[in-house]
Amino acid sequence: MTDTSDTRSADSAAHATQQSRLHRLMRYLPLIAPVLLWTVPCWLLLHTGQHWPLPVTLAGTALFALGLIGMPLAMVRGHGRRQQDRAAIIGDTLLGTIWVLFTWSVVLGVPLRLALTVTGVGDGHDRARIVTWAVLGAATVLLAWGYAEARRVPRVRRLDVQLPRLGAGLDGTRVVLITDTHYGPLDRARWSARVCETVNTLEADLVCHTGDIADGTAERRRAQAAPLGTVRATRARVYVTGNHEYYSEAQGWVDLMDELGWKPLRNRHLLLERGGDTLVVAGVDDVTAESSGLAGHRAHLAGALNGADPDLPVLLLAHQPKFVDRAAAAGIDLQLSGHTHGGQIWPFHHLVRIDQPVVAGLSHHGARTLLYTSRGTGFWGPPFRVFAPSEITLLVLRSPQRPPTP
Repeated sequence: MTDTSDTRSADSAAHATQQSRLHRLMRYLPLIAPVLLWTVPCWLLLHTGQHWPLPVTLAGTALFALGLIGMPLAMVRGHGRRQQDRAAIIGDTLLGTIWVLFTWSVVLGVPLRLALTVTGVGDGHDRARIVTWAVLGAATVLLAWGYAEARRVPRVRRLDVQLPRLGAGLDGTRVVLITDTHYGPLDRARWSARVCETVNTLEADLVCHTGDIADGTAERRRAQAAPLGTVRATRARVYVTGNHEYYSEAQGWVDLMDELGWKPLRNRHLLLERGGDTLVVAGVDDVTAESSGLAGHRAHLAGALNGADPDLPVLLLAHQPKFVDRAAAAGIDLQLSGHTHGGQIWPFHHLVRIDQPVVAGLSHHGARTLLYTSRGTGFWGPPFRVFAPSEITLLVLRSPQRPPTP
């Protein structure tokens, strides 16, 4: 006879050991990742049979070595305690550049080398140089395009979302979502104003910002955030904190948004009424709020819904998509989130999926909960977006009770 309690104990111990090993590995990831990012393309582009002239090989290797050393230093100076914007710009740009070069060295360079070998094109020297120029060309094009994509005003993504519990009086309610504006080292005050102008063309009833307004304190990024005060909505403008607010004095951002006329939904709700029907609009602090140590900040869904009629439909603002598990358990009708940036630079979305249930778009969870995850309005860090375009989202809420269109 097998002792099931002993079996469970053994399984638990094995799982704990596996988790411990994973945590130890993750601890060394910040050291391992930069080495891989810089050495892999250096080896593939310079040292796999190209036979470049010695000065070219030495200069190219030196550039990769300089990047390997300089990028982490610039990132620390730019995003650490010193918060030096110029260093942040250099570090972020290097990070985006080497990520693209690493990615396409692997996904283009290796298969192309194999294909050229199989088809017998040239000798080893020729094939190696063809691969190098192909990878460098692809990376250059993608970085130029990705920079333009990151810096442009996002396109408007429009979709109808039917909520079964939404009353007919609320049918057609226009909800605009912006998120992850990430005002930061690159001054984007003009971009911010143009985003707000675009939002104002959408004639929204409700405008939502689901966090990660900026990288830096409210005092430091005030000029870039100020245009948010010009946003118009017929009913309300609402905001919840993201994880990046908790890196830079979150309460300052809450206070500034309040000053700009936005209503911070810090574990609270308001009622949106139209045509005799009511929608509960609730918001929670980011899931990282409690660990920030900032007094009174935490993600508290029960507090956000306290006093709300449980029979009314609920629209919830929560920065991270993974909050949807709690939202579904509470029977929330629609959660709006950001955080993922849609991966921002392909194929980073595969890593995002490790932490989040959804990367972008509309998804269904539990018995009735819908989640819309925006790819974000701005960008974080590297000023590039590759195969992950930014967006301003217009969601038109639909009721199953609406009268048919004549």
